Amino acid sequence: MTEDLVPATGARPAVPATRPLAGVRVVLDVRPMQEPERAPVTAIYLDGLLSAFNAEPLGGESFALLLASDEDDPTVRFTNLEVIGRRLLPPTRLLRSVALTVDPFVVRGASVGAAWRAERAGAAGAVYHAAGGSLPVVPGLPVVVTLLDLAPWELAAAFQRQPAMRLGQQLRGRLLRDAAAVIVGTKAVARDARRLLRIRRDRLRIVPLAPRPAFALDPVTAEPPGGAPGRVTRSERERLGLPERYLVYTGRFDVRHDPGTLLRALAELGEAGRPEGSPADVPWPPRILIVGASPGDRASLARAAARAGVGECLAYAPRLEPSRIAALVRGARAAVLPAVSEAAGLAAIEALACGTPVVASAVGALPEIVGAAGILVEPRDPGRLAAALSAVWSDEPVHQRLVVESRERAWRDQRTWSDVARETRAIYAEVGTRRR
Repeated sequence: MTEDLVPATGARPAVPATRPLAGVRVVLDVRPMQEPERAPVTAIYLDGLLSAFNAEPLGGESFALLLASDEDDPTVRFTNLEVIGRRLLPPTRLLRSVALTVDPFVVRGASVGAAWRAERAGAAGAVYHAAGGSLPVVPGLPVVVTLLDLAPWELAAAFQRQPAMRLGQQLRGRLLRDAAAVIVGTKAVARDARRLLRIRRDRLRIVPLAPRPAFALDPVTAEPPGGAPGRVTRSERERLGLPERYLVYTGRFDVRHDPGTLLRALAELGEAGRPEGSPADVPWPPRILIVGASPGDRASLARAAARAGVGECLAYAPRLEPSRIAALVRGARAAVLPAVSEAAGLAAIEALACGTPVVASAVGALPEIVGAAGILVEPRDPGRLAAALSAVWSDEPVHQRLVVESRERAWRDQRTWSDVARETRAIYAEVGTRRR
């Protein structure tokens, strides 16, 4: 990151690791990893960060991990990490809306003493790192927050319906403002965080996310790593009910994303008829593969598609291993991401890492991530989304230009989780040393 980012965002770039870093003691709430279906992006973030820490251990660094007592521990595979303790917390999520208010006090109690004698053990200080989980009240040590979601404040009508929910989000906002450092992935999200949460500019740090390894292309061979399949096989396409040409949707199924507008766009395309010059053997309207929907989400989406008259346009894939998802994304004509709120943009990052163009809403982090490697449309506008889908599906010159741009982006931007880990450790060192 360079200093020229500062005027545009009001945020500081991540501290460059120009000298050897001294490790700190990190109190880390890893409960999202225990239930990835509840917070999929946070679970991927924590897994990527800890995997990178584990691959490159740092002297003096140690971890105190906070886990839910009623779930398995997914961190036991990180054998290179020095874990000084695992604190088991009660399942506060069972309290539903009240959990937003109760959990900060629970994690505060669990973190007390976790940094005790950290310096005597060789650490350069101690920090509490929260990513998607709760922030502790009066933690006694500097707090680093990775902000992956702004929907609770951008879509307050959905996330603050009840007084308990409203109180919980207000408490989260206050704790975010008190954090020593708030990590965001893009300049746009830094601006939104300042506007919505009034976070001070000197507290914000920009650390762009990286794709999971399965989605990356080898910089030398331009092929998937480790001999992974580059495209989905014909037999798997037939098993999923997919034609050779398809689009892929790997987004969420809540109010943050907008599959409803996608269905209305498909209905408009069906009513408009096949574009002139479109090959007769190419399905119309476009076919879209929905990846990762739960049985309940799939049933709800299928009912909505049937009401819109586009049920035959959708195919479904269950939750799959990252390598299989990457093969499906790599083989798609484009990834589709209609959204209303999107602060992480991980699905777009991973599609572009595969060399696959993106059709997305112009919200949050997406314009900055997608750039010229896709088509951006206004959110909740089925007409414009329909035009973008038609172009990427049927207009060969447009599609080829997007493919060239997305592949060049994939080969040029070889960012990894090792980069994310290095820049995050630099923030630990800066904040932990300065505030210890």
